[in-house]
Amino acid sequence: MCNEKRRRGERRLPTPLRVDLDNQKDTVMLVTFKCHASPDVTMLENLAQYLLGIIGKRLDSRGVITHDELEGAIARLEAAVALDKKTRAENEGHFHEDEEDHPHHELPIGLAQRSYPFLDMLRAAHKENNDIVWGL
Repeated sequence: MCNEKRRRGERRLPTPLRVDLDNQKDTVMLVTFKCHASPDVTMLENLAQYLLGIIGKRLDSRGVITHDELEGAIARLEAAVALDKKTRAENEGHFHEDEEDHPHHELPIGLAQRSYPFLDMLRAAHKENNDIVWGL
């Protein structure tokens, strides 16, 4: 079938990198965002999809955040981080820390920590009027 497609002149798009962790059946997709204004940012597919959803984009095999979209994207992501911090602060005391029959719970990593490299890239790209691309 591949030879048939090649004869017809069809090209296959490059597939995103798949990493097999500990020889498990589940594969993990990595997405790398590129911009001339900052170092590359690589993250797991589910986080990339979540962050792009916050800023109003979809995770496709290839994509771009143009410099015209950056100001709004930064504002939306900063608002989501602020809301996450507020929600976490309100719920911080609800983990049964002092009760003997409940094990100690650690707070999961928040959106601020997960989104920081991407938000930093957005800000750098906005400052230098660059686009951000992925899937190339």
